Amino acid sequence: MEAALWTLLSFVFVAFGTGALIPEPEVKIETLHKPFICKRKTKLGDMMLVHYEGYLEKDGSLFHSTHKHNDGQPTWFTLGINEVIKGWDKGLVGMCVGEKRRLIVPPSLGYGKEGKGKIPSESTLIFNIDLVEIRNGPRSHESFQEMDLNDDWKLSKEEVKMYLKKEFERHGAVVNDSHHDTLVEDIFSKEDEDSDGFISAREFVYTHDEL
Repeated sequence: MEAALWTLLSFVFVAFGTGALIPEPEVKIETLHKPFICKRKTKLGDMMLVHYEGYLEKDGSLFHSTHKHNDGQPTWFTLGINEVIKGWDKGLVGMCVGEKRRLIVPPSLGYGKEGKGKIPSESTLIFNIDLVEIRNGPRSHESFQEMDLNDDWKLSKEEVKMYLKKEFERHGAVVNDSHHDTLVEDIFSKEDEDSDGFISAREFVYTHDEL
């Protein structure tokens, strides 16, 4: 009787335990075209230039296309820092320039209960995405080394400020010292996890939204 009771209790604990571990929703990935030569694959932190079309699964209607709604221009984003929906961050890793993928994104990895614009709440989305170009992103080791002017493997506020100035100038934006000071303080308040006045290589490389 006691053995039977323990067997039953074990079953209940396992059932509750497995019931609590609900599998995370997945992005369905279909490769529509892959180039014969692939010199580099996308990784988290890379900047990607893509053309894409987005459709609602329920009726197949087009809600956005870079070909039609973006003056025909592809769009840049950084992979893995929540700059785009989670479905893209999960579904576009390991992609080659010239590759085309179709992603089927569940609501929880898209726009969820809120929806956005033409996208109703709880919508499953379909994207056809062409990768045009890959560049080292702001979270890459290469970018860290570019910012780390004295090669001490940590970033000072002055180094970050100089990098921001250079990036603003490169993109033709107005350089405002007081604005940059505010930006730097905000970045350090979030990135400098141990509050030592520097952003280490570890603090820099792992996932954050700034820089």
